[in-house]
Amino acid sequence: MRLNDCHNVSDFRRLAQGRLPGPVFHYIDGAADDEVTKARNTAAYESCDLVPNVLAGVQDIDMHTTVMGREIAMPLFLSPTALQRLFHWQGERGVARAAEKFGTWFGISSLATVSIEEIGAAISSPKMFQLYVHKDKSLNRSMIERCKAAKFDAIALTVDTIVGGNRERCLRTGFTSPPRLTPSSALSFAAHPRWTLNYLCREKFSLPNLDTHVAEGSNVAVSVADYFNTMLDQSMDWKMAEAIRDDWGGEFCLKGIMSVEDARRAADIGATAIMVSNHGGRQLDGGRAPFDQLAEIVDAVGDRLDVICDGGIQRGSHVLKALSVGAKACSGGRLYLYALAAGGQAGVERSLSNFEAEIVRDMKLMGASHVGKLTRENLRYR
Repeated sequence: MRLNDCHNVSDFRRLAQGRLPGPVFHYIDGAADDEVTKARNTAAYESCDLVPNVLAGVQDIDMHTTVMGREIAMPLFLSPTALQRLFHWQGERGVARAAEKFGTWFGISSLATVSIEEIGAAISSPKMFQLYVHKDKSLNRSMIERCKAAKFDAIALTVDTIVGGNRERCLRTGFTSPPRLTPSSALSFAAHPRWTLNYLCREKFSLPNLDTHVAEGSNVAVSVADYFNTMLDQSMDWKMAEAIRDDWGGEFCLKGIMSVEDARRAADIGATAIMVSNHGGRQLDGGRAPFDQLAEIVDAVGDRLDVICDGGIQRGSHVLKALSVGAKACSGGRLYLYALAAGGQAGVERSLSNFEAEIVRDMKLMGASHVGKLTRENLRYR
């Protein structure tokens, strides 16, 4: 299978599985417990049908929308995710360039494998930083100040990950950052020589936004769950979130909001956006899908901040459904991580191109020339 044969997210997933060692693939692909919520995130879109209008004069389609003060060319962006140079040697560099080419938001994680400063200098398109609040307060301050200096456009405070989810695939494969060599992982690495040579022969793996303060994850191998359980501040509360918003002073998003009550509190503390998200089903299994929760959150706070639907998106029609409910935009991780693993920057560009074509085509079929014309009148629930 080649990159040109990838026409949807499932195609990229199959190609990524063939190119990655097992522990690395299953880190991307896996979720918490029985992975019920991960499956539900996508299935939720299938419980809702689109009702098109015709004879609408839709030769020209405008997908532009404004999210967190920045106009983007398509209503879909790339959620911040960790450890990207493990999936392809280009990592965040390739993803950032692809996002810039398509004129949309791109985010890097606190656990990114490329520095805040490098990404800040590399692209002019909108960029966010996903902040994990650590027990080390000096590390938190350092990351915020570095984002200011690098002229990042927004900070997304992750609020659903004070402990690591029970990601049983990672327990079975022994996945760590950096990868630890075990008898079983050695066989998988040997079976994927291109990945292994890139990992061993290119720049040394590190987490440059953290390694000034902690060795874990860069020089000391640790599982993601153990990192979250030992390094992150489990006392984080609304007062702390508000203090971070004040320290940052710019566009401020809370990533991981799922309840109406929390959405209202986010607006009350001055957040300018929320990502309705369950972390791709990787934290609390049995939680509700973002799309299922979207309508009541939009009704509660959609006039006070930007509501972003994050997770489970595999088709342009899924984006249209979320926009019809009232989301300002959608975002996702796996939808581009599989593509990154399959082909680096070229893979991410092909994935975004597929989504762009689907959104344009589906908007024409819906009879909507602009994303603002998508409303709940276009939807029926089963």
